[in-house]
Amino acid sequence: MTDGGAQPDPPAPGGRPGSPALVALDIDGTILDHDQRMSEPVREAVQAVARSGVHVVLSTGRSLHGTLPVLDRLGLLEGWAVCSNGTVTLRLDPSLPEGYEVSDIVTFDPTSALMLLREHLPTAAFAVEEIGRGYRLTAPFPPGELDGDEVIVPFEDLLDAPASRVIVRSPDHTSADFLALTEGLGLHGVNYFVGWTAWLDLAPSGVSKASALEVVRRRLGVSGAATMAVGDGRNDVEMFAWAARAVAMGNSEPEVKAAADEVTGGVEEDGLAVVLRSLLNGSRH
Repeated sequence: MTDGGAQPDPPAPGGRPGSPALVALDIDGTILDHDQRMSEPVREAVQAVARSGVHVVLSTGRSLHGTLPVLDRLGLLEGWAVCSNGTVTLRLDPSLPEGYEVSDIVTFDPTSALMLLREHLPTAAFAVEEIGRGYRLTAPFPPGELDGDEVIVPFEDLLDAPASRVIVRSPDHTSADFLALTEGLGLHGVNYFVGWTAWLDLAPSGVSKASALEVVRRRLGVSGAATMAVGDGRNDVEMFAWAARAVAMGNSEPEVKAAADEVTGGVEEDGLAVVLRSLLNGSRH
């Protein structure tokens, strides 16, 4: 899967023509297992690829607050990270006071989508991300699902300003319910991603991990043909279409695997480490 406007491949890091120069990695279900554990083989493989000169870019649905601890655990202090499914991009620089700066934010008016969703999901909890702080939300989410400060507000208070991200959570429903609902409603003017639970992310139309990664790719001067992405979620499908080499984790749903070029082992089997080691030895796993 290649970028249509790609220039000729530059020499690959490590001197192997054709090796990726930019590797985009999902976090949950890819780097971390579902208990938030990171295995030592995965950590070592990410660090080895970064040391080889490859640009390792975490690309996640997590907020800024949720992404920074993972960057620290991996020792990724320089480069870029894509957060909140592409609406927030970080530039990492250890010389900055906080070690990073928010380089890009994309916002939208969530009013019409929120009103429509509340009509069909009157018992759901709704949250709007406050970048760098946390969330304004209408009701508590299950413990551990959100990072940063959580401020409970009336629903109407979510409609008063442009938002980079809106989350809808309804423990009374399943992810299949959410998929059917969003497809039936025909949400306009937004991009949406349904999680593994009854979790729905809303982003500005046309914004995804892929759109943010394309901006990063061009800033780095990397050819579209020298990109790779690894992930496990529905919100990784656009990223797979963007990448020249798309790898789905073994724990992915069938539709996610179908969108990838290849499938590695699951997160519990250190499937990411297998893929990354293949970059270092010049082979495919």
